[in-house]
Amino acid sequence: MTDKKKLKIKIFDKEYSLLVENEEIAKELAIYVNKVMEETKDELPDQPAQTIAIIACLNIAYDLFIEKNKNREFLIQASDKVKKIKLLLKESEVPDPS
Repeated sequence: MTDKKKLKIKIFDKEYSLLVENEEIAKELAIYVNKVMEETKDELPDQPAQTIAIIACLNIAYDLFIEKNKNREFLIQASDKVKKIKLLLKESEVPDPS
């Protein structure tokens, strides 16, 4: 079992205590989420914090969705190339004369 460490992070001027396995990743995530929240606040300065949080979550989810689709497309293309290479290798095989 992985040891979890207690970490305090600050997002949108509020402090949170987390139990994390990897402190560096957790810190990077907190910085990223805070950045998206601040950018959203700058774009929608008159909105309440909850609305800003929801829109920031949607923006993060959108980014994740785009990356997942890029990854899926990459895997499809890689799979197609592997199939083509296998076909070419199969076609170029020399039959055993015995």
